[in-house]
This record gives sequence, structure tokens and C-alpha cells, in this order.
Amino acid sequence: MGYALTFLFALNVLTAPALAQAAAPDASTPAVFATEAKQVLLIEAETGSVLFEKNSEQPFTSASLSKMMVADVVLEALKAGRLSLTQDFPVSESAWRTGGAPSRTATMFAAVRSRVPVDALLKGVMVQMANDACLILAEGMTGSEQGFVKLMNERAVQLGLKDSHFANATGLPDPGNKVTLRDMLTLAQAIRTDYPDFYKLYAQPDFEWNKIFQRNRNPLLGVSPGVDGLAAGFTEGEGYSIIASAEQNGVRLYLGLAGSESDKTRQDDAAKALAWGFSAFEKRRLFDAGQVIGQASVYGGEPAEVPLVSPQPVDVYVPVGSGEKVEARVVYRWPLRPGIETGAEVARLKVMLGDRMLRDLPLQAAARSDLGSLVKRTRDALVELLFSWV
Repeated sequence: MGYALTFLFALNVLTAPALAQAAAPDASTPAVFATEAKQVLLIEAETGSVLFEKNSEQPFTSASLSKMMVADVVLEALKAGRLSLTQDFPVSESAWRTGGAPSRTATMFAAVRSRVPVDALLKGVMVQMANDACLILAEGMTGSEQGFVKLMNERAVQLGLKDSHFANATGLPDPGNKVTLRDMLTLAQAIRTDYPDFYKLYAQPDFEWNKIFQRNRNPLLGVSPGVDGLAAGFTEGEGYSIIASAEQNGVRLYLGLAGSESDKTRQDDAAKALAWGFSAFEKRRLFDAGQVIGQASVYGGEPAEVPLVSPQPVDVYVPVGSGEKVEARVVYRWPLRPGIETGAEVARLKVMLGDRMLRDLPLQAAARSDLGSLVKRTRDALVELLFSWV
């Protein structure tokens, strides 16, 4: 039998000397970001701190956000050498009618029965969110759209997208296209981290194909400072959505917003959320890398406790001037068993600000613990037996 033990301690990080040098928030920035959007998630990239959250794990229809997964599948194949930018794929009648000019949807206007290189198709997906580009890539890489969709869902599992599923390669209406903001921000971070050179395509202001010039379809690009990606969508009955990333002064934020009532509301709320995130928060260091954060008891072990550390510095983003204290909770499954090696992940650190979790990260044992003496094991067995009756 095991028990989840939690050790709680408050960290008054807001009284640190560095606070005196912190810039005051802009007077025009609201103390709390407000929006009518149904789902919102705002994350600081370096620390993973959640700055704002609203129904971020509630599924909604993906619409054109599906094209982020299309891009990831293509980029992974390019990185692995299974695909090259100079390869070209044919434009089938089906891809042309479903996603090309006759469809009256987002398209790069690829001509039916022509051939288009992967380089151009990738730009069609990432710059114009073109449905024909997605379908041409799907058919060219796997022979059929459904074969490509299988790759999309397999890749989603690999990336840890727990609550998202794709039914087609375009995001066109289908009840099987469901995603969450948390999953989409995970995907956005993976694309930028794994393919930094290709990620820059999201910031390309325009793209021309078949003698047709089109602007980038990201409504925040060139409007909200620092925005350099990623995708926006719309679904009848569910409203407007966007996944965005922006960087200012070395700080990068990821924003997911869905369920906006109009294109303008989506753009305004997304811009406000990013401006608020950049101006109303500051970084605080809670623990240095390798600093002992807590101790974990080891049943029948010698020593009886192992120190817990994080191999990386533990930083969080907190509201400027907030009077709330950050709480750090060390959680592990008691009792730990002997034979713990140095560096083994045996606990988690959950950092809270009020009822909001800022970070949830693993802790490692900073020392090993071997099997203790018979006397010690007997004593610990009695303690465990007593604990089980409490």
C-alpha cells in the first residue's frame, strides 16, 4: 500500500531584494486579464509557468489548427530524411476540388494535375493555412488522406497530446476533429523547439503561388508586437480560435484562445492577453539547480531519507507587486523502497500561486539509499502498519 505524501512550504519570493528594481506594470494594463472567450491558456516558455488558464483541457473543434499537426508530421519526415524539400507531388482532382479554388476555402491555388514541390506546399500550410497544400502533402506522402491522418494521430501520441484527435488533414468540418488548448500549446512548443529554422515560415508575411499573391493568415502577425506564429481557425457554432507565440526582450509566451464570438474579438483579446503577459509578470528564482528542496523517507533504507533536488533551476513567473505567496509542494508516493540510485526521479514539485498551479516538475534523489539493517526494516514495517490503520 502506498500513500501520496505532500510537504507544503510557502516561499515569500515577492519580498526578494530584486523586487525593488522591477519595473512597475504599465498603468494601462489591467490587474487581471478578462475575456469572454470560452477557452484560454497563456504560458511563459522558459519556465512553463501558467499565467492565465480557462477551460484549457476542454475539447473543441480544431478547424485550421489541425494544420499545425500537418506541419509537424511533414517537418518530422524532413528531419528524418524520409522527405526532401525538392520532391514534388501531383495535385489530384480530389485535392483540388476539396481544398483548391473550387472549394472556396483557404487555398494556395495549386492547379489541378500540376506538380508542386514540398518546399512550396510547406509554405502553403504554414503561411496560408491552405487546404489544398495539406491534401497534396497527405496524398503524396502516404497515398491517401486517411493514411496521413493515421500519422497525425500517431504523432500526437508521441508528443503527449492526450486529449486531441484528428479525422482529416485539413480541419474541415468533421466531428472527429477535437483538440484542447493545452495540447495545442504543447504542439506549438514542439514545432518551434524541434524545427527552429522551419518555424520561421510562420512569420513569413506573404506567399505567392500560381501567380496569386496572398498575405499570411495569422491575424496577429505584424499587429501584436513580437508575434511570429502560428495558426488561427473558425468553426460554425464554436467561434474563432488562435494559437500564437510571441517574444519580447528575451521572454517568450505561448497563447491559446478559443470560442471567441468574432474575428475582431479574437484578435483584440489575443493581443491584450499577450500585452498583459509581457507587462504584468516577472521572473523569480525559487531554487538553484542542485539545491536541496526537501527530503523523502525511504522504507527500510540506509540512509532513511534522501535529499530531493531539481537538475535545473526552478524559476516561475509571478504577478508584479502581488501580495500572494508562492507555495511549493513536494509530493511523492510513500513509502519509497530501498535501492534508490542517485538521479532517480522519486518525487514531484508542484508550485502554486493561490489556486493556480504555476509549475509541476520532477525531483531527483541527490543520494542513493540502500537496504538498511533488519532492525531498521522491522521498525519501519511497524510504522507502515500503524500508518495503514490511521
